[in-house]
Amino acid sequence: MRVALQRVSRAKVSVDEVCIGSINNGLLVLAGFEKEDTADDLTWMASKILGLRIFSDSEGKMNNDIIEAGGNILIISQFTLFASYKKGNRPSFIHAAPPGESLKMYTDFCAAVSSRLGKKVETGQFGANMSIELVNDGPVTINMDSKTKM
Repeated sequence: MRVALQRVSRAKVSVDEVCIGSINNGLLVLAGFEKEDTADDLTWMASKILGLRIFSDSEGKMNNDIIEAGGNILIISQFTLFASYKKGNRPSFIHAAPPGESLKMYTDFCAAVSSRLGKKVETGQFGANMSIELVNDGPVTINMDSKTKM
């Protein structure tokens, strides 16, 4: 599993120009799933995201996690995180999980994050062509991979 997360002051996702999810002050998480991912990958990633101390404390230092900051999370499925571009210029997505498997992992991952966060997470629409608007805070952008633990 791979994610690209961004600390945002606000973010929203729309389908056909209709907003289906929005947050203020929190994390926009783009999540991609590969064929070999297991429940352990989802659990590790959920815990790591919620434990990252990338929010400012009272002294302005990045010392608080999302829960301590009272932040919100918007999670978008993003199979293109598994793009391979070793041959030619057209990316291949052969390592991304097939849509049916990916949908289950996405649903399970969103539920795991929501449960640990203690509140509902906002989500995109799996498989849809979405428009995402965000205002980066920092900016803080972190890429993570459950296989390499980086």
